Amino acid sequence: MEGEPPEMTILLLAALLPPLFLMIKIYKLDKVEKEPGGLIVKLLIFGVLTTVPAAFLEGFLISLVGGVISPKTTLFILVENFFCVGLVEEGVKYFALKKGSWNHPAFNYTFDGIVYAVAVSIGFAAAENVLYVMEYGMATAGVRAVTSIPGHCIFAIYMGISFSLAKYCEVHGNLPLRKKHLRNAIRIPMLLHGFYDFCASMKEPIWTIIFLVFIVALDVAAYKKVNEMERQDRPL
Repeated sequence: MEGEPPEMTILLLAALLPPLFLMIKIYKLDKVEKEPGGLIVKLLIFGVLTTVPAAFLEGFLISLVGGVISPKTTLFILVENFFCVGLVEEGVKYFALKKGSWNHPAFNYTFDGIVYAVAVSIGFAAAENVLYVMEYGMATAGVRAVTSIPGHCIFAIYMGISFSLAKYCEVHGNLPLRKKHLRNAIRIPMLLHGFYDFCASMKEPIWTIIFLVFIVALDVAAYKKVNEMERQDRPL
């Protein structure tokens, strides 16, 4: 009908609005000192760009693992989701996060790391979402709006918590604890991401139940944690 937006525009909006909505929600939680808009945009762009090396590394590693382990086995699914996907995606997002924000003068409060990590992850999720929605349509947009997009945001929240704690330890001269928190900034999101994808990849009904319970528990835990960090926000 005349006057209606083209189908591609609708699909783009369906792909981009959920991640941008979550980015705005997290940004608004940072009540003590808002982060520079330019820095947030830069981190969003970094997140978009990380999809390229992530796709290359994932394809390479999955092919490599597939040459050693039969793709029909549970072991292959486990390795694929935790290492070929979870570790790679969270690893490239962590790299972009650290390069883009660690030494920035605006990184001066403990909640800042969460905002930065979410910005990178939302950039990644938005780019990924556009590709999926353009290929599979509106139904995929609806499913991903309540699963994958919040998932990326939640993984980023946990990355950002450890990232901020590491920065706090560096400022206060505790270098051994700094290293521990930086490792956790990759390790915790990787484990959450890997388990999420592993559950989603399994075909048995029990895994669907586990997947749904895991999503709800993760959402509740992340909501509580991010609000706790906002209340306890303090200078580094």
